[in-house]
Amino acid sequence: MRVPIKYTGISIGAAFLMATSAIGPGFLTQTAVFTAQLGASFGFIILLSVLLDLGAQVNIWRTVTASNLRAPELANRVLPGLGHFLTLLIVAGGLAFNIGNVAGAGLGLEALAGIPPGWGAALSGGIAAGLFLSREAGKAVDYFVRVLGALMILMTAWVAVSAHPPLAEVALRTFFPEKMDAVAVLTIVGGTVGGYISFAGAHRLLDAGIKGADNIEVVTKSAFTGIGIATAMRMLLFLAALGVVAGGAAIDPANPPASIFRAAAGAPGHRFFGLVMWAAAITSVVGCTYTSITFLTSSFQQWKGAARWLQPAFIAISVFVFCFFGKPVRTLIVAGALNGLILPVALAAMLLAARRREITAGYRLPTLWQAAGWIVVVIMGIMAAGALRQMV
Repeated sequence: MRVPIKYTGISIGAAFLMATSAIGPGFLTQTAVFTAQLGASFGFIILLSVLLDLGAQVNIWRTVTASNLRAPELANRVLPGLGHFLTLLIVAGGLAFNIGNVAGAGLGLEALAGIPPGWGAALSGGIAAGLFLSREAGKAVDYFVRVLGALMILMTAWVAVSAHPPLAEVALRTFFPEKMDAVAVLTIVGGTVGGYISFAGAHRLLDAGIKGADNIEVVTKSAFTGIGIATAMRMLLFLAALGVVAGGAAIDPANPPASIFRAAAGAPGHRFFGLVMWAAAITSVVGCTYTSITFLTSSFQQWKGAARWLQPAFIAISVFVFCFFGKPVRTLIVAGALNGLILPVALAAMLLAARRREITAGYRLPTLWQAAGWIVVVIMGIMAAGALRQMV
């Protein structure tokens, strides 16, 4: 019997990879936009999203690591061709997000150091590509996302305190909301665990050798940690935005998160925004690229040996599209909703795979977690259908 692996830096790195994959320009933009629309009631959306996030992520991570198979391979075991279809959805959604990510990196460097966005995007893309081309790419990625993830949270916490949010109202409306928006729930859940995001940490754990039923406890802790990190960042940004709105300042629709930082902390706040935006964007570039290529190489095994070169190529395409076509705020909102639409399909495939012990090497998901997962599938499926009607 193998000795279970302890909860170490690799497990924490996987949690940060997932969390920082979620915390990108779209994450910042979505949070600011929905806070302006829903006010303190957005706290309820965050609370609901956390429950849905856990129901999705814990099931996905446990199934992937117990089976020692990446998501496309699992999906193909459930239904031949489903893994390839899932890969198409994930890579298309990942590319859409990555274009926004490199754009956000360019805008962040412009606010921080006055570098033109196109050059900032190219420079950031080069840094991200360099991580994947390094000799110890896995360790380099783990360290990079942990350091910048912690920096983002600390900077946003400072801005949230400076904004003086109405905490009593937040506490009330988090449990008794005045407003509810299904598109907001779909987008926030999709922006946290939808699309490629919920698979980022699970695939990283597999690559690091953390797999099998005897490591389920470590996997579960890592999954909870990832959701906790992303939620902490979401709450801090929400509090900062709510404090700004409650203070009478307007959120600029052209750049919602920048206006929050500026209104809360003045001129230095604009520099802080640049640093946070750049850190959020470049870590999301890393997470999105890593996960999208793991899907691609799992579906097309002949490309597996080329992963080291496919990753920089994926980044280069994203930079090229941004530099020539730009990035409206609306694209980031729609991309988050797209990830939310993918989630019910991806999670259902993982839950079906988990019921077959020949796939999961004898491991079976606990009944309560399976039930929680199917509840997420149903809720997100209904919300996805409603959101599609609204968007069409």
